[in-house]
Amino acid sequence: MIQTTFSSNQRLFGTDGIRGTVNKDKVTALMAVNLAMAAGEYFYGKAGTKRSRVLIGKDTRLSGYMLEPALVAGFTSVGLDSITTGPLPTPAIAHLTRVLRCDLGVMISASHNPYQDNGLKLFGADGFKLNDKVENEIQSRMISGPTLAKSENLGKARRMEDAIGRYSEFVKQILPKHEDLTSLKVVLDCSNGASYKVGPEVLFELGADSVVIGAEPNGKNINLDCGAMYPGKMAKITKLESADLGIALDGDADRVIFSDENGEIINGDQIIAVLAREMQNNNELIDNQVVGTLMSNLGLENYLNNLNIKFHRTNVGDRYILDKMIKSNSKLGGEPSGHILLYDFAKTGDGLLTAIKILSLLKKSGLKASEFLRPFNPIPQSLKNLKNIDKSVLSNKNIISLVEKQQKELGKEGRILLRPSGTEDLIRIMVECTDLNLINATIETISKAIIKENDDKKS
Repeated sequence: MIQTTFSSNQRLFGTDGIRGTVNKDKVTALMAVNLAMAAGEYFYGKAGTKRSRVLIGKDTRLSGYMLEPALVAGFTSVGLDSITTGPLPTPAIAHLTRVLRCDLGVMISASHNPYQDNGLKLFGADGFKLNDKVENEIQSRMISGPTLAKSENLGKARRMEDAIGRYSEFVKQILPKHEDLTSLKVVLDCSNGASYKVGPEVLFELGADSVVIGAEPNGKNINLDCGAMYPGKMAKITKLESADLGIALDGDADRVIFSDENGEIINGDQIIAVLAREMQNNNELIDNQVVGTLMSNLGLENYLNNLNIKFHRTNVGDRYILDKMIKSNSKLGGEPSGHILLYDFAKTGDGLLTAIKILSLLKKSGLKASEFLRPFNPIPQSLKNLKNIDKSVLSNKNIISLVEKQQKELGKEGRILLRPSGTEDLIRIMVECTDLNLINATIETISKAIIKENDDKKS
């Protein structure tokens, strides 16, 4: 049975928009039409232009062909003109929504998920992702139903032909006019996703010698054994090609993972450390502050502390990172998965922009990537997922007491994090410590206790 309506007590939006398996979960053409009508009604006139309009982008999933026209139908039915871009990175939609003075923007993407999934990310006229309050209001309007435009006030739809060019010019501005990327050899994995055109084009225009992979989307191969989620192929080719750096973007190109010349992976934490060091040296960090997440490695925090840089932690997700950056007036934030936010240039994670910045710094350094892009040694970390667990067990007094006791045993050189999944019925246990045996023992102790409390609750 396909779900077509939503109750007031069921939240449609997750931590990063709406996401699910197409035509099986909540992601259907009917949902897209209803969402567009509700969001269009809410945002109508927000940008203050004579004609209200929405920008709609997508990645390369087969289901994009279904969801894009459904959104257009919904938006035009409540009087908004619709501008579609075709495949383009999520940060491009955030940027162009603002500069084109659209009332809102929508990105059709399930990010790093397989092609069977899809989702919708919404941006306000300012290019920022929506907060919970606005999302809840949109969902309420989906339930109550919109006021449709009169026939003479229906919106129009058109394709934006120069979207790639507009975004590539924006991305390239992170480099001063006199700089380029000549003399660098790069492997670029586009994940068969939204960056498959603009990524290679930008690197070519900046003069890099690029070996491009993952740039042949067929609707079903996005994120399939490639890209930021599966960077192994990129790393291997980087070494085989004797390239200076490997770059792996995810399906909607808002995150990036790197490889050094030896084929060794470099994650987001190391990139944040590099950027923080360089920005501090150039007096670009206000009050020496950087924002990470609960999953950021303790080694990063220790490294930044040694530089007298205060490290703020937030929940996982670039929306939460950005919120903390705004409140703390921070210029840099990110997470180990490769979401990097450079606030002076973009208001959301931008994998391509980050990659260009890192390539520029690498070229200036005159060092190899293995030497330049690993400023700290990460603290050993282990993660275990416990499936089919009632998430309320985390508020159990016995579990809370046990975790506090285990944390005392680890001391300041260790860290424990218990985190419920936002989309699955599981709990994640993460432990960091310099002692590998202690990590394993701690995870085992906590796992057994959670499973026992969960079983007792069922009986």
